[in-house]
Amino acid sequence: MKKSRHALILRLIEQYNISTQDELLNKLLESGVSVTQATVSRDIKELKLIKRPFANGLYKYCAADTASADEESEHNSKYYNIFVQSVIFVDCAENICVLKCHTGTANAACAALDSLNFDDIVGTLAGDDTVFVLCRTTAAATQTKEKMEKLLHF
Repeated sequence: MKKSRHALILRLIEQYNISTQDELLNKLLESGVSVTQATVSRDIKELKLIKRPFANGLYKYCAADTASADEESEHNSKYYNIFVQSVIFVDCAENICVLKCHTGTANAACAALDSLNFDDIVGTLAGDDTVFVLCRTTAAATQTKEKMEKLLHF
């Protein structure tokens, strides 16, 4: 059962741009596999799935051995990990997003965000535990916030 579920997961992540555990869980349920969130989480760890960039600052699950090893993907993966490990939550007001980070990690999160090349970000400014992200418009700030939240929620 587990082997066939793992094989199905590998097929699903190859076929679809799955970026969260919830999306993977739903695809498994749609495929007729009754599974819990905890099982999906364990499967992701056992399969050593990683997240790779696929479009406009978004990430998807990939098998580590089949993921592209080009320098840009590796570069983005490192910055993605720094971002995810540093940022606690994201909020926005008007055209500014605010990232609350673990103490002392805002500069790293800010550098990571800059390297991820989000569209519509004019500039960033980091303190000790907070990052200000200036976006071009209020709508861009809302979209940027949603993209960052998607990165933070597996």
